[in-house]
Amino acid sequence: MTAKKQIGFFEKYLTIWVALCIVGGIFIGSFAGETMQILSKMEIYNVNIPVAVLIWLMIYPMMLQIDFSSIKNVGKRPKGLILTLVVNWLIKPFTMAFFAWIFFSKIYGAFISPELAGEYIAGAILLGAAPCTAMVFVWSYLSDGDPTYTLVQVSVNDLIILVAFVPIVGLLLGITNITIPYNTLISSVIIYVVIPLVAGYLTSKTLIKKHGKQWFTNVFLPKLKPLSIFALLMTLILLFAFQGPNITNNPLIILLIAIPLIIQTYLIFFLTWFSGRKLKLPYAICSPSAMIGASNFFELAVAVAIALFGLESPAALVTVVGVLVEVPVMLSLVALSKRWRY
Repeated sequence: MTAKKQIGFFEKYLTIWVALCIVGGIFIGSFAGETMQILSKMEIYNVNIPVAVLIWLMIYPMMLQIDFSSIKNVGKRPKGLILTLVVNWLIKPFTMAFFAWIFFSKIYGAFISPELAGEYIAGAILLGAAPCTAMVFVWSYLSDGDPTYTLVQVSVNDLIILVAFVPIVGLLLGITNITIPYNTLISSVIIYVVIPLVAGYLTSKTLIKKHGKQWFTNVFLPKLKPLSIFALLMTLILLFAFQGPNITNNPLIILLIAIPLIIQTYLIFFLTWFSGRKLKLPYAICSPSAMIGASNFFELAVAVAIALFGLESPAALVTVVGVLVEVPVMLSLVALSKRWRY
């Protein structure tokens, strides 16, 4: 009898940890306002140093998992990869921008000023333009996806992020009439994607050569994984320490932000899933393809939102809410995927 697959302890209860960080961050912000102001001013080229260190610790372990040598096998089964790339880069960013515009500018127009709506839209765009490159390994595993093909999809997406993220975000932010400093956006991608990607590649190559692939996969990576979750939670505490007044003055804002993000997630999953069925993809490829499209590289989105708009910005708050809603929504999609297994 095959053992039932289970999500790791930290990943399984990530929503609870995020909720606790929200409460803890708001509490800290209420009693340590001056200290938070000092931390918020520790910047170099609009990049907050404490947050940059935490996000680096968050992203670096994920980059260690990417094996770009697997890309050479992509030509054998290209349809799944093509579907993922079309959804991630030609559809998802634009549907996210559309839903954000509809909700924040129109439906919520009576509650939110145009300036505030613009920043909320910007945060949603940052989420929509960054396809998942880390947690998707968990979703693929739980839904019995093909791990090798998932690795190929993630590896190719990481390469495309390097060249496509900046122009897509710039285009969509321009459409929403938000002035964007391209130098800050480009430097954010270099700091939070290029450098940790190169560092992860060099580290994995060195350690595998010295200790072997089995030791690297079964010993080193599991020990490093909690560091990424810890850094994520510490980042959220900092974020909500600055967002405290915004939330306490308008406690419904979390729910209002979550609604379009949840709708977008389910839409992209169903679109990718039924397109994969139409293309006659095997279940083990169709399922992770839909998971990648539905989920987000929220670590990058949080980092760029902070760099572009600041720790206290509504845009940063949207990316944090993205973390809050993603885990329970994606777990529901894992269950749905397994129920629809073919």
